[in-house]
Amino acid sequence: MTDGAHRRRIIAAAIELTARSGWSTVTMAALAETVGVSRQTVYNEIGSKQALAEAMVHDELGRFLAAVERAFDRDPDDLAASIRGAVRAVLDLARDNALLRAIVSATHDADTALLPLLTTHASSLLTTAKAVLTHRLTTFAHPLDDHQFAVTIDVVVRAVLSHVMQPSDTPERTADDIAWLVDAVITRPGAVAGTAPGAAGGSR
Repeated sequence: MTDGAHRRRIIAAAIELTARSGWSTVTMAALAETVGVSRQTVYNEIGSKQALAEAMVHDELGRFLAAVERAFDRDPDDLAASIRGAVRAVLDLARDNALLRAIVSATHDADTALLPLLTTHASSLLTTAKAVLTHRLTTFAHPLDDHQFAVTIDVVVRAVLSHVMQPSDTPERTADDIAWLVDAVITRPGAVAGTAPGAAGGSR
């Protein structure tokens, strides 16, 4: 088996163990036993436990970003539909993700190392997510300069992450609201002054 395959299995085992029993139960010895490799192999593949935490979060991030890519692939010529589908997919995945639920609810001491990776130390995660969204949105014509475009993407990514961590509405309605905002700012700047889908008197 290749080293890469060992690494993938170790990360998967760590995610499963954290979701089931808590981050405090994840040790290199436990992972070695679960995967069927030596403890030294786990250290060689992963490094420190902090590095393992980062690898777990980024492994899960890959699943979310794959869903974003699929949403844009389904509606390549419709910005609002692409954003709506991407946000909805992310929030649906978040709701059903066992590891994320463990981190957000701070059960089993999971917050000790993992929660900051989604909040105060989320710069790497944000950078990766913004790069994917930037790549997708550059295919749509817009009147924004580079700074305005970057700010828009930053706000959208942070808003979605905020709803992942603490939803304030259903995934469907949140996706509608964020899609309206992006479409208004990027393709219909004059519409920003109008009524948002969730505002009083508006419709969904």
